[in-house]
Amino acid sequence: MDKIPGFFQGVWVWMQGLYNSLVGSPDSATWLSRTLLALTLLVILWLSFKISNWLLKKAVNKLESWRGTKILPIRIQTYELMSADRLTELLKWLARKIRLLLIILLLYLFIPAVLSLFPFTQGIVIKYLDYIVAPLKALATGIIGFIPNLFFIGVTFWLVRYFLRFLRLLSTEIDEKRLTFAGFPREWAQPTYKLLRFLIIVLAVVMVSPYLPGFGSPAFQGLSIFFGLLLSLGSTAAIANIVAGVSITYMRPFQVGDRVRIADTMGDVIEKTLLITRVRTIKNVDVTIPNAMVLGSHMINFSALARESRLIIHTAITIGYDAPWRQVHELLIAAAQQTAGIAPAPAPFVLQTSLNDFSVTYELNAYTGDVQNLLRVQSDLHQNIQDKFNEAGVEIMSPTYSAIRDGNEATIPADYLPKPVPLKGFRILPAENPFK
Repeated sequence: MDKIPGFFQGVWVWMQGLYNSLVGSPDSATWLSRTLLALTLLVILWLSFKISNWLLKKAVNKLESWRGTKILPIRIQTYELMSADRLTELLKWLARKIRLLLIILLLYLFIPAVLSLFPFTQGIVIKYLDYIVAPLKALATGIIGFIPNLFFIGVTFWLVRYFLRFLRLLSTEIDEKRLTFAGFPREWAQPTYKLLRFLIIVLAVVMVSPYLPGFGSPAFQGLSIFFGLLLSLGSTAAIANIVAGVSITYMRPFQVGDRVRIADTMGDVIEKTLLITRVRTIKNVDVTIPNAMVLGSHMINFSALARESRLIIHTAITIGYDAPWRQVHELLIAAAQQTAGIAPAPAPFVLQTSLNDFSVTYELNAYTGDVQNLLRVQSDLHQNIQDKFNEAGVEIMSPTYSAIRDGNEATIPADYLPKPVPLKGFRILPAENPFK
């Protein structure tokens, strides 16, 4: 049994002494004595299992009784890091794992001791120990040799961790306007931190990769090539969206909460990431737009100037030449001033954009800062324009239509016409034949 390693050789010597004290020298031992000793060891092993089960139940019951009394939540100031229930379950899990390790150790000790009692199984003991000890020895040797590399990896990630904490603190201070830098808007703070965090983590992984076990092995290299090829083939659109997201972040065409129109989608920006922009339309529908489409499409931001000055809303109507243009201007401006959401200053103004064949096109322009209710303001403005022109008896000729009229009847609603209502036109009778 010279091949049995140190600790188990000591166990073997102890078992040899116990065996010799019971049955004499091995050469004169009988099969009955060997069998009795093996059965004794198996009984001891069985009792060890029973005792370990009993101890586990006692430990679990004791931990349950300590839940919320001796086992208290782990807190950092007011933040509860781990509740009492989770901590109790964790301790119970550790108790079960300790019992499992104890059972493995007992089997590791008793199985070779029982097999070594019989000459025809002693060779199995040597192979059994070699199969178990050799991997453990290789693992221990690898761990000891890996300690310098592990130290380098640990120091690298420790530095990266605290540097990222510093960047996060700096970005938070900028985002909350407690720290400002000229030419660096606050909305750049969080995207810049996320971008730098990604680049720093990638750089750290590249730095520590040569110090990982098996870095230079063909399997590791083949796996790296496979994932690199998979990433390059499957993430073309994702990379394009990320590049577009970075460009949009630093171009600052809009912010979260702005009312925008991107291609055919009009609504409020509710989320902006490196991959997508999410817009909630005026019909309360969430639309997800890839950043590559945002960057490649025309975009209108209704909120950009509304924060600083005012947004101009406009509408056009056509009025006949018989209506005095000064009166039309007054009616349009009065309708704008009566509309909720229209700013009193700067004052509304009217432009005559074209002189048509049968009418004049008037464009009313008014300032508003209520971009969230833009459609409602425009709707109210159109209603007030109708009311003002009907009250003044001026006919709105848009949209243009064709009709056979004699000029004596207007299309103004009857409520605005004076009483009594005038006759609706005149009759044309056939003339008498003068030759009769």
